[in-house]
Amino acid sequence: MIVRTLERALAAQNVSRAVVATDDHRIYQAVCRAGYEAIMTSPEHKCGSDRLAEVAEKFEKGSIIVNVQGDEPLIDPRTIELAVEALVSDSVCSIATTCEKFTNVADVLSPDVVKVVADDTGRALYFSRSAIPYPRDAARQHGSLQLALRAEPELLRLFRKHTGLYVYRREFLLEYTRWPQTPWEMAESLEQLRALEHGALIRVVESAAPSLGVDTTEDLERARELLQRELLHSNTSA
Repeated sequence: MIVRTLERALAAQNVSRAVVATDDHRIYQAVCRAGYEAIMTSPEHKCGSDRLAEVAEKFEKGSIIVNVQGDEPLIDPRTIELAVEALVSDSVCSIATTCEKFTNVADVLSPDVVKVVADDTGRALYFSRSAIPYPRDAARQHGSLQLALRAEPELLRLFRKHTGLYVYRREFLLEYTRWPQTPWEMAESLEQLRALEHGALIRVVESAAPSLGVDTTEDLERARELLQRELLHSNTSA
């Protein structure tokens, strides 16, 4: 899975180097055996951004750092390109990240699926595990948000699912990971809120295609099925 994610990242036209940051020797060895680059990091890191920052310290000043989760073997390289382009073209923003449309009610209601709202320039206003924005009138009319979403499926268009791809300016990343945790961040258990609480601007762009993070056995089977379809399609096209 790690190797497939690496291959997707390197397929992005504006990515020149892909490094796996890990504290697990098994992952390190698997990546190196496949001929890719990996760096062992401290096992003391509390979050992925801290691990990323340890590696970013070794990069050149002014670098653009992309954080792709290792459980994204189906990420579309174009999504990475769009996020990088968004940050590079917006000199005021310090971070770019991605979102997707919702396709089902259960995800909107789930606290495990993070939602994002942005202004009309595409800059993030807030991230939450709650359903935001909250369609008050529809929820009142139907008795609950869940019933409103089922009665009026078009309400799904109000919501955007935050996906875990981040692009940072190197110097901001190094500064950001030195800040202490903030109240919003601790309340929602979402570290990107630390950046918002310090006044940083985050650019949000729509993914080029839906993503599938592999968090469960069911996700793994689904990813295998989709990869097999891709392979069959490419062989047929060839």
